[in-house]
Amino acid sequence: MTEEYLMMRNNINMLGRFLGETIQEAQGDDILGLIENIRVLSRNSRSGDDKARAALLDTLSNISTDNIIPVARAFSQFLNLTNVAEQYQTMSRSHEDKVSAERSTAALFARLKEQHISQDEIIKTVQKLLIELVLTAHPTEVTRRSLMHKQVEINKCLAQLDHTDLTAEEQKSIEYQLLRLIAEAWHTNEIRTNRPTPLEEAKWGFAVIENSLWEGLPAFIRKLNDATVEHLNYALPVDLTPVRFSSWMGGDRDGNPFVTAKITQETLQLARWKAADLFLTDIQALCDELSMTACTEEFREKYGDHLEPYRVVVKSLRTKLRNTLDYYNDVLAGRIPPFKQDEIICEDQQLWQPLFDCYQSLTACGMRIIANGLLLDTLRRVRCFGVTLSRLDIRQESTRHSDAIGEITRYIGLGDYSQWTEDDKQAFLIRELSSRRPLIPHNWTPSEQTREILDTCKVIAEQPEGIISCYIISMARTASDVLAVHLLLKEAGISYHLPVVPLFETLDDLDASEEVMTQLFNVGWYRGVINNRQMIMIGYSDSAKDAGMMAASWAQYRAQDALVKLCEQTGIELTLFHGRGGTVGRGGAPAHAALLSQPPRSLKNGLRVTEQGEMIRFKLGLPAIAAESLDLYASAVLEANLLPPPEPKASWCRVMDELAVSSCEIYRKVVRGDKDFVPYFRSATPEQELAKLPLGSRPAKRNPHGGVESLRAIPWIFAWMQNRLMLPAWLGAGASIRQAMENGKAAVIEEMCSHWPFFNTRIGMLEMVFSKTDSWLSEYYDQRLVKKELWYLGESLRKQLNEDIATVLRLSGKGDQLMSDLPWVAESIALRNVYTDPLNLLQVELLRRLRADPEHPNPDIEQALMITITGIAAGMRNTG
Repeated sequence: MTEEYLMMRNNINMLGRFLGETIQEAQGDDILGLIENIRVLSRNSRSGDDKARAALLDTLSNISTDNIIPVARAFSQFLNLTNVAEQYQTMSRSHEDKVSAERSTAALFARLKEQHISQDEIIKTVQKLLIELVLTAHPTEVTRRSLMHKQVEINKCLAQLDHTDLTAEEQKSIEYQLLRLIAEAWHTNEIRTNRPTPLEEAKWGFAVIENSLWEGLPAFIRKLNDATVEHLNYALPVDLTPVRFSSWMGGDRDGNPFVTAKITQETLQLARWKAADLFLTDIQALCDELSMTACTEEFREKYGDHLEPYRVVVKSLRTKLRNTLDYYNDVLAGRIPPFKQDEIICEDQQLWQPLFDCYQSLTACGMRIIANGLLLDTLRRVRCFGVTLSRLDIRQESTRHSDAIGEITRYIGLGDYSQWTEDDKQAFLIRELSSRRPLIPHNWTPSEQTREILDTCKVIAEQPEGIISCYIISMARTASDVLAVHLLLKEAGISYHLPVVPLFETLDDLDASEEVMTQLFNVGWYRGVINNRQMIMIGYSDSAKDAGMMAASWAQYRAQDALVKLCEQTGIELTLFHGRGGTVGRGGAPAHAALLSQPPRSLKNGLRVTEQGEMIRFKLGLPAIAAESLDLYASAVLEANLLPPPEPKASWCRVMDELAVSSCEIYRKVVRGDKDFVPYFRSATPEQELAKLPLGSRPAKRNPHGGVESLRAIPWIFAWMQNRLMLPAWLGAGASIRQAMENGKAAVIEEMCSHWPFFNTRIGMLEMVFSKTDSWLSEYYDQRLVKKELWYLGESLRKQLNEDIATVLRLSGKGDQLMSDLPWVAESIALRNVYTDPLNLLQVELLRRLRADPEHPNPDIEQALMITITGIAAGMRNTG
């Protein structure tokens, strides 16, 4: 075992001991004894003890209703504590040196110099660096905010205990605080009683910024600056903006009827209130700090002759920020504010310019060390967050726009737009976009759905430029889908160009994306308004659900590559927006590896990527973790641009074409072709019960009456993760590779694995997924929950799984041990299994009892089931 793993194990053991003490006091010795017995049986079962496994099954299948909630909670809470300990270990001092030696920006700069990349080229690339993380409210965050706060405090205690110079009294005090925090968590309900509203989701996003990113962002830029100074003798400009944040919370209305124009308006107002609140804290501190008297003549001429010139400036900002807080308090409460616009802070420049003037004056007067303190951090926050805290994306599904325009054309007597050919639609849209007269009559009363679309466009048009970052069209299929949104925005009176972003999601849409964009770029009106800049979003979730992981990955790669080349040919600057999730089935992979496996030149205009659900907490939830995650992103983007991956050989592309076709056929033959698949899926997983878990504001299905095809990608992944088959993340991939290798392509595939980051990353992702699967547990779900006549499907899938594992192990050359080159990950999974297994087995029993009498569900059994779902999610570490 590694030293790091032993440290983490010691922390986990300590937290587990404190949890045991809490349970003993709260529930008594009998419950604690039962829990400990289950834990020992689970551990021995994992070690191959058949008697222990039989005893474990017997204990959990006969557990009394009175005991199910404390047992479920105990194992779920332990897995949450394990996550805290693991997250702490990744940011501890012992871990930091190892990470920085491998993947940090400092290590990258050293490597680039060794490879004789010119210093000027590196500096130019750093100056263009842009990482835009888009926080989304996808319903995969299973932990309540009240518990998250306690977990953050536990993390802080672990950091304090890491010091070797503690007195016995200090250590005892910290351990007592840990015990109290664990007791608080135990006595807190881990399941939300109600679904969060979109506004509550937005508040959760603001809390991430306040509690982590506000400190993590300047810490990252300082780290980047230290690296550029040390390796390049180059200090970052004060106004450099290498990171920006946007959000979908309060703006993503795709399939979510609860996100309305009113909600979007309130979200924007609330964001301004929170930004004023955070900047006011900074400015108050600067009022205390900037007591210096010396300033430049230019500063004195601009701001007046004062004894403490800087304090006068920041106190003026403090007054305006207080006014701003009061202003938005009134607006949000429906009151008319007493302040005029010039008495509050409305634009970034109103904060930036006075503070930057202070910075320049302090620097010129020999006080650089003061200027480079909190003042510099505040300036960088103004650049990154601005007075709106984050920019807001708007997202809506394509047919909602065409339906709205169809309603308009019917009303004014032009026929039904939605029934026209694509050519006719484009001709009409271009004609109307070029026209100076309005299309929509003033005295018209549209349907509720169309009114909502028009009201949303009106809210967008009322915002100053830069507040709304873009309008995303999900399920975009044609050029008219993009032009339609431009027309609706024009009719709302927008006075500036807002980027309208097609989101290509399904396999067919990804394949057609180059043709769609070619049509758009050939439209003179369109080329005139986009100013040679285009953003395109690549969907990972729905393409994988549609065609399987391997076919979707290749379609995404091919689409990106074709779009990069198209934009280079047409002189358009392309920004690719990656709609990744946390799991492999939704495009997830370790960030560094995922970015380096992108097509060449696809990151030259920066990275824009979604961060969703629980992955926000794991990667950005603490300031030190956020700073490290941003550094890894920066390192990967810089490396991808300065040491781009190779153009794939023609032979590699031919093999990938074959793998995509065969893997898609294998995947769809099961998911679409087997008449028993849907009833099997619904029996073998808790898919139907997941809808009862109040995770996010958005419904689980786009169409509440539809089947699996209408199920969102997230609950689709979530359900299969619960029964440990992880089907969407691997089905078709390994089988297609094995077929190709048996058909004489083994040498080419091995070459791809060794020399092509794209393919190598896919194999690594498969290996990680396989290490989290468990055939025995999946079979147990079948035996207890599925009709016998459907068992053949599970048996077939598990046979396929075992064959695929053998194929990947053969290809990676690792013998018979998954993740052997990443012992940290392998050890972590093995540790979790001891605690996740009882939750899986208990979940089966709870599902069996609930389904036996669906008309009269027992509330305790329902509650316990929800706890097992969240606990397994915590154990797997990535839900959807």
